[in-house]
Amino acid sequence: MATLCQLIDMGASKIGYVLAQGLGIDVDAHKLPVPDNLVQRGAELISPFEPYIEETPTIKGWFLNQVPNRTGIISYFISLFPFAKWIRRYNLRWLLADAAAGCTLGLVMVPQGLSYALLANLSPEYGLYTTFAGASLYWIFGTSKEVAVGATAVVSLLVGKTTTNVIDQHPGFTREEIAATHAFLSGCIFLVLGLFRLGWAVEFIPHVATSAFVTAAAITIALGQVPNLLGINGVSTRGPSYQVFIDTCKGLGQIKMDAAIGLTALALLTFIKRFCEYGIRQPYHTQGEDKEEIQGDSPAGSTSSRRKNRNKTWATINSLRFLFVVSLYILISFLVNRDVPFNEAKFRILGQIPAGFRHAKLPTLHLDLINALLPELPAAAMIIIIEHIAIAKSFGRKHGYTIVTSQELISIAASNIAGPFIGAYASTASFGGSAVLSKAGARTPLAGVFNALLLLVTLYALQSVLYWIPMASLAALIIHAVSNLIEPPSHVFRMWLISPSDAVIYFVGVLVSIFSSLENGIYATIALSAGLLLIRLARSQGRFLGRARIHQYPRYRKHSYVARRSSSLSAFSAQKEANMPSRIVFFPLDRKDASNPSIRVDSPRPGVFIYRFPDGFNYVNQAQHIDLLLAHIRRETRPTEAVHYEKPSDRPWNEPATSDTSDTEATKPTLRALILDFSTVSGTDTGAIEGLVELREQLQRWAKPNPVQWHFANVEDRWVRRALMVAGFGYPNKEELKETKSWSPVFTLAERERTPKAGNSLMMEPSTYPAGATASIEDAERGDAGVNGTLRGTGRIAATHGINYPNFHVDLAAAVEAVVGLTTTDEY
Repeated sequence: MATLCQLIDMGASKIGYVLAQGLGIDVDAHKLPVPDNLVQRGAELISPFEPYIEETPTIKGWFLNQVPNRTGIISYFISLFPFAKWIRRYNLRWLLADAAAGCTLGLVMVPQGLSYALLANLSPEYGLYTTFAGASLYWIFGTSKEVAVGATAVVSLLVGKTTTNVIDQHPGFTREEIAATHAFLSGCIFLVLGLFRLGWAVEFIPHVATSAFVTAAAITIALGQVPNLLGINGVSTRGPSYQVFIDTCKGLGQIKMDAAIGLTALALLTFIKRFCEYGIRQPYHTQGEDKEEIQGDSPAGSTSSRRKNRNKTWATINSLRFLFVVSLYILISFLVNRDVPFNEAKFRILGQIPAGFRHAKLPTLHLDLINALLPELPAAAMIIIIEHIAIAKSFGRKHGYTIVTSQELISIAASNIAGPFIGAYASTASFGGSAVLSKAGARTPLAGVFNALLLLVTLYALQSVLYWIPMASLAALIIHAVSNLIEPPSHVFRMWLISPSDAVIYFVGVLVSIFSSLENGIYATIALSAGLLLIRLARSQGRFLGRARIHQYPRYRKHSYVARRSSSLSAFSAQKEANMPSRIVFFPLDRKDASNPSIRVDSPRPGVFIYRFPDGFNYVNQAQHIDLLLAHIRRETRPTEAVHYEKPSDRPWNEPATSDTSDTEATKPTLRALILDFSTVSGTDTGAIEGLVELREQLQRWAKPNPVQWHFANVEDRWVRRALMVAGFGYPNKEELKETKSWSPVFTLAERERTPKAGNSLMMEPSTYPAGATASIEDAERGDAGVNGTLRGTGRIAATHGINYPNFHVDLAAAVEAVVGLTTTDEY
């Protein structure tokens, strides 16, 4: 079989070679500038240590690495169902903890689901359908034990605006049909992203865009619920938030009895929350218990355990405040309105809710409806993904585990694809519900199933109770819930300290959302963030570097000794004489970094330049870097051959005139070498490489007839190295080797692994290039290496990188040392 594959590869190679010849392509043209004896000379110079030949990556190899094997395919399908990893270890203790946490969550999600459905402009039961779909399916596909998927305020608001916009264009569709189809299409998007493991794409959405959107959405939701809270009729919530606020202020004279219910419910919710938070903050144990615990007389963990249980009790009470307030006002509503018809109630109440899943049906996949929903999907999909992933990651970090982003997309795809069949609309992770599961001590994702069971009981057995819920109390619940979503001023100030530009974008997003629409707000913040990122990428200034010798101080010294010696003027000299460790580092020559500006930084050598790319090297920023390099080098050096013109008119128009009597120009060095630091470059393109080629040609004309040495440091990516190799970088050209009488490259060496791995070691005759079996770096420095030479492959020391590309260096120190006539061991 292997022989057959090799024959196929050989046949394909021959066919490709013939096609290239037919098209006039010389497939080996990039290899022509490589000196013929480069590897031979490198192997001689690195002897007695083992050389290494670097092989360039190939497209074929890349494709072969992408093809999954049988084990990979099986692992992929198993990863689609994470519950299979823990369900076999499920036990009674986990069951009891999950049941308690799930039931607690259900008591919270029932009132929230009813109220959030109103934001979506749907009947309250649709909120319960949505929460049920997420609770019953997430445990199969999810990777977090705290995440609770269901109806949320922000997504419900988006669904409400979407249904309104589509109905304006297509009045033939109902809100329920639009909401179900909207969820189904969103779920299909999530499914594609999840199956292709594209969860990393979520990182393209900036955090500041999410913060601005959530804050603006909370303000929009709260302002939209104020009319329901106060019982004001005739206020349209379809317009921008500022308009809703103005219309509400105009209608304050129409306040009804609903205001008494809404305002007192809001005040009660706030009071319970603050009281529980105050209880959590209070110290638990007494001074005597503190003393016992410090002395070790108290049982291990007794005080901390009681404190933990106390805080858990307060947190549970705080989580159940929604249920308590809604239950209280259900009782009040029943006592006040039990003897009057629904239309004559003292304040608006919820009314009759159908039992079970009366609205279950297939989603409406009409082409006109799909086309009308397509413009609405991007904003909704982004918000659903951001909200879900942010919540899942937050609780994962808190409890010490990592979520799988792509798998989380599949989990919300399941609830959004299957949910519409029972009447659900778009859903995502609920922060409040997830916090309840976290505080209630859920042990596995199966806790959501108990939440779903409680929702079933509500749908089939509690319709008569839900009938009496005051609408104003649901408005109070919504306003109270979304108030926690507004970014606190302290967080905004911290954002300003970290990144002032992000703070500006945040306020722009909030203002655009309030005065225009939420969709325009999120688009504006993403566009501004992307534009700022591109500007940083394209206009970040590179730095020319110089070298400085730094010393580690103090090292193995007692603090008293350091303090005693620090007052002496000769302290530094004394430490240097005591072999204080030192090394060479590189700082920007313009001294505009964070280092001490008084530190001495020297140029590597006259005519030698070190340049560090700040943020990658690609077609976007290559022109800026090339222009900066060319201008700086021409300013700091002089041409090797002075050009004299008999007449002023012979001088090219673009060459500035210089004074023949200028002494400054004559003292400038000639160009010798350029070292490029690629430590920030993880990928490149043809535009960037062509820019380097053009720069090489211009600098060679400037320095002719002497060759300009090109050295590269920290080029780690194999494809970047390949791109540079094809363009003729990474090795000295034939002219350089001819001009340089004693070419002596600097190779970096390291100890080999005890068990050699299959690699690209140079195959050579052992009698010609012996490698020291017992030689070390110290032996080589003393000149003792290779005395007891043995066969190649048994030595302790080998080259870290390929000797066939000696101008690629492991770091800047090695690159500077490799420049002809330059060493890094000079004393200052």
